[in-house]
Amino acid sequence: MRQFEMMKIEAAHRKALSALIASDENRLRLLRQVEALHLPDCWVGAGFVRSAVWDSLHGYAPGSSWDDVDVVWFDRDNAMPQADELIEQRLGSEEPAITWSVKNQARMHRHNDDQPYGSTEDAVFRWPETATAIAIRTGKGAIEIIAPHGLNDLFSLIVRPTPAFAGQKIGIFRERVQKKGWLARWPLLVIQDFENGGRYRD
Repeated sequence: MRQFEMMKIEAAHRKALSALIASDENRLRLLRQVEALHLPDCWVGAGFVRSAVWDSLHGYAPGSSWDDVDVVWFDRDNAMPQADELIEQRLGSEEPAITWSVKNQARMHRHNDDQPYGSTEDAVFRWPETATAIAIRTGKGAIEIIAPHGLNDLFSLIVRPTPAFAGQKIGIFRERVQKKGWLARWPLLVIQDFENGGRYRD
């Protein structure tokens, strides 16, 4: 029964996220621009998604707390950094007010000291926080979502490390929390630390 209830909650969160993004004309426009690139296994993730939900749960206006977009894709045959730079330039020429970050995940395992990734979702699984390890895209007439750790932490305003960052990389997680200043922007967040089981507020 518990597993069934968790599945129902996850489905409700996915429906809520899709509706939230679908109601945001600015985010939809940017997603469609990325879709028009026709890059393999291509998604928009991290703060683009996270901020939409946290803003909504804090009662903030849509689009009030982000100006950067993280585009992630996967292509082993085109994994040179220069390819990402060219895509960033193209997107920047279309939307110069946005800071675009384009990263082919086929090479990012080296930067993150991981084993090679097999797909974009495989890479997202190893991102630092469960609430950030989420990506979306437009396609097939709907909002598509990958969330390997689920959406419950995102909608519960919980920031905790993914299993990949709960051990030796826990220091990176803590540094990110302090550097990002999320609690100043979203005071209802609760930071959870897998290593000691504690919660802290800054």
